[in-house]
Parts: sequence; C-alpha cells; structure tokens
Amino acid sequence: MSASNNGETDIVKVEIQIRQAASEDAPHLRDLRLEALAGHPQAFSSDYESASKEAPTIWGERLERYVKSDDETLQVAVAGNDLVGSTGIFRDPRPKIRHAATIWGVYVKPAWRGRGIGDRLVNACLDWAREHEIIFVRLAVITTNISAIQCYQRCGFSVYGIEPMSLLWEGRYYDELMMGCEIKGGQ
Repeated sequence: MSASNNGETDIVKVEIQIRQAASEDAPHLRDLRLEALAGHPQAFSSDYESASKEAPTIWGERLERYVKSDDETLQVAVAGNDLVGSTGIFRDPRPKIRHAATIWGVYVKPAWRGRGIGDRLVNACLDWAREHEIIFVRLAVITTNISAIQCYQRCGFSVYGIEPMSLLWEGRYYDELMMGCEIKGGQ
C-alpha cells in the first residue's frame, strides 16, 4: 500500500486476473467466503456460523467437482497472489431446465471495490454460460444492495420479480430482487 496526497492509503495498482478457481485456491476461497458471510450476513443465504464449522477439506472437494463439471464453475479475481473476489454459477442437469443457470455468491473484498471486479466476475460467468449453451442466467440480490444491483444491470440483468421476506437476519426481513439476463449466442 502507498500513501496518497490526502493521507489516505491506496492499493498499489495491480493487474487483476479473472480465472476459474483451481484446487490450490481452496483455503483462500474458504477464507474469502467466511469474510463475505461475516461482513455482509444479510446479503447471503448461507451463514457464517454454519460455514465456519465446515471442514476445510470441503472446499478442496468442491473445487475438484467444479473443475470437472459442465454444470458449474467458480470464478475468482486474483490480485498478485491474493484472491480478492469470487462468484459461482451452476445449472441444473435435468434436461428440461438445463438451458438456464444461476449466479451465486458474488463477493469482492471492500478494499478492491469500485474497480469493475464485480462486473468482470459476473461477465466471466456469462461467458461460461455462453460456452455451455445456456440461454438464461438468473440471480437474486437483496433490495438494499444498490451497488450490486447496479453491477448486475451493467452486465445486462433486469428485474423480473421480487421475493418478499426472502432472508431473515437479526430480526429483520430482506426482500430480494430476482434478476435475469438472456444470453445471446446460447443455443
């Protein structure tokens, strides 16, 4: 980190690489996911307490499955040697509904936000969807997460519904926007 003219610290400009997660990313992905769940519990349906009790080996097993699968992938943003963001996408293998997929778990570390990393992660998932002949991608986002909603809109998503009281955190219910994007160049 370096000091800027106004005394605040800025992250040194580092090239951000977006790529599919690999087996060796497992411990770092677990840490990143726990950070996301702890810092933004209302934004995810998973919870920190349950996730923190999972054996660390589970992440390695998941990544092995993702690497071999045509039905899911996990994309990561890497700055130098650090994972600074991630998101996943999956589709149901049943024939009648495998034309659609769901993006989940979009997260970028706070210090790295505002640099287009979220957009790049989501677009990497959309590229994966095109390569796998998926024609519709959906996601859900709480209505109070304006920056995430704007990211998804920039990536071509639009709202098609609202799920009321979708999440409950510390006595407060959160509604979720259901957003979708039709993929050009799919089937």
